[in-house]
Amino acid sequence: MRLRLIVVGRLKPGPHLDLQRHYAERIRWPLEIREVEERKKLPPAALKEREAALLLGELPDGAVAVALDARGKPLASEAFAAQLAAWRDEAADVAFLIGGADGLAEAVRRRADRVLSLGPMVWPHFLVRGMLLEQIYRAQQILAGHPYHRAD
Repeated sequence: MRLRLIVVGRLKPGPHLDLQRHYAERIRWPLEIREVEERKKLPPAALKEREAALLLGELPDGAVAVALDARGKPLASEAFAAQLAAWRDEAADVAFLIGGADGLAEAVRRRADRVLSLGPMVWPHFLVRGMLLEQIYRAQQILAGHPYHRAD
């Protein structure tokens, strides 16, 4: 299984990039982070559609597309680990799609094989990267039987 994060926006050096690197370096599955951004000043609706085109344009053929959206289905860490294990066992490539400040266009949610929520709160897209990477790392450790994951 190969993992890809396709994200709107570029992280500048600082704590958000450090957090992303901290967890990305711990993940043993092949992982690539692709950043896309539209530099033209567009009205919010047009920008969201353009970002959708950029995200979907980076989606590898045949990859399982997982859109991160507050309206998606939340998963407990153990269930997320089980889903990653299933994709691993199917030798699937998995691409996680993270939108920009205005969220994801409907076209991205429609294309997604799964719409995943990190909870009902809205999170800044630059924090979502770190949170998702931590959960991927946590899933890896759950699957390995490592004590990193301590749940009741």
